[in-house]
Order: sequence, then structure tokens, then C-alpha cells
Amino acid sequence: QVQLVESGGGLVQPGGSLRLSCAASGMIFSTSTMGWYRQAPGAQRELVATITSVRNTNYANSVKGRFTISRDNARNTVYLQMNSLKPEDTAVYYCNARPTTVRSYWGQGTQVTVSS
Repeated sequence: QVQLVESGGGLVQPGGSLRLSCAASGMIFSTSTMGWYRQAPGAQRELVATITSVRNTNYANSVKGRFTISRDNARNTVYLQMNSLKPEDTAVYYCNARPTTVRSYWGQGTQVTVSS
């Protein structure tokens, strides 16, 4: 039922920018907390950013000031604007939806590679 479809990943040079998108369906989007997580090669999955139904946001210290999470409830879409990208940002980025406190859903992941 619930589907999270991610797009926008790719290869970018250090200092460049990318915008990730995640389109949700099969759930009530406007009342769900949404988030982005990432998993680098050989590392555990980590939180990047979250945004609540009232647009409160949290960011990992490593991305604060460079990344911005936002949502468009009319399009059931959450975005991650990534600026000033660094090689250490290279990872598979996953969209997460939490429609309730006891249910959580994941997208398929999209690859972001920052390299010269």
C-alpha cells in the first residue's frame, strides 16, 4: 500500500548541489513525519534530516547549514536540498515516512556520489 518513490540522486563534484525528491502514496502524508537517512559504504544507516507535520526540522550536525529538508503537502512530496557537497556525503539516501508512532516505511534508496 505505502510507496515512497525517490529521485534526484547522481554524480556531482565537491562543492556542487543536488535536490532529492520523495513522492509518497498510500498514506496520509500531511500528518506524517518525514525524513531522510543515508548509508555510506561500510557504515551504518544514519539520520540526515527530519520534518514533522508542523514543519519542525532536525538535522545531523554533519549537514547542518548545508542541507535543507522541506515538504509540499499538495504534492505528497518531501525534498532534500543538498548544497556544498563533500566527498563524505557519498551514500545511498533513503526516504522515511512515519505516519504513526508505531509504523515506519522506507523508500528504495537513491545513490549520491560526490567525487572529482
